[in-house]
Amino acid sequence: MTYETLELENHGAVRRILLAREGQRNAQNQQMLDELDDAFAQAAQDSSVNVVVLGGKGAHFSAGHDLKQAQAERSNFTVEQRWAYEGRRYFDYCLRIWDFPKPTIAQVQGACVAGGFMVANMCDMVVASESAYFSDPVGHTLGAAATEVLIHPWVMGVRKAKEMLFTGTKISAQEALRIGMVNHVVSDAELSAHTLALAQQVAKAPPFGLQLIKRSLNRTLDAQGLRTALSAHFDTHQLSHLSEGFLAARDRGLASAIQKNA
Repeated sequence: MTYETLELENHGAVRRILLAREGQRNAQNQQMLDELDDAFAQAAQDSSVNVVVLGGKGAHFSAGHDLKQAQAERSNFTVEQRWAYEGRRYFDYCLRIWDFPKPTIAQVQGACVAGGFMVANMCDMVVASESAYFSDPVGHTLGAAATEVLIHPWVMGVRKAKEMLFTGTKISAQEALRIGMVNHVVSDAELSAHTLALAQQVAKAPPFGLQLIKRSLNRTLDAQGLRTALSAHFDTHQLSHLSEGFLAARDRGLASAIQKNA
């Protein structure tokens, strides 16, 4: 596949996948999500790739799902249509990153919001720049039950997840570091080089050993109920699309939520 919304870089055994809709703050439209899923599938099959870095071009990692496209193409979806669309492109695609057989590192600057937060936190490690902030405001802006994949309590703890989701407020890079959601915070100028150096250090290990380590660590969370909890929330999230709050947001125009979270 030739990618129009992504840029790929190879640095030895490290492949960097960059979201490349800079003019839209790397908002994730359908094309980007399909291309991203394909790019990860190709990296999984490429024996020359030991580690994948996921980043975004420009000032922001990702402002989340493309709400302008959602308003234009999916605002009047039936329950069945929305379930099928979001089950595939939001839930399944995210879990494929979580289950990706090689180590992954999110490289985050600027906005990491809602769908962007969801995708970044599918990665095994997160490196953030000082400009990075994390939020999931959709309970306030869209009346929805958070994002489709409720990874929040697993990466930041239940108390902080409740604060983020109940208030709709942002978490700074330094706060994310303090609570253990990110591994490193560096200057914006250092972000690319620092993340690549970390990835190359990881890539020195024998790849099959890394695969087994990741598998065991993910299974530890599965044993605690992660996968069951994520699946249960997806069902709940679908119900929220029928709520008065969401329907009112839809009628006002989903894209107006972008300005609310600017």
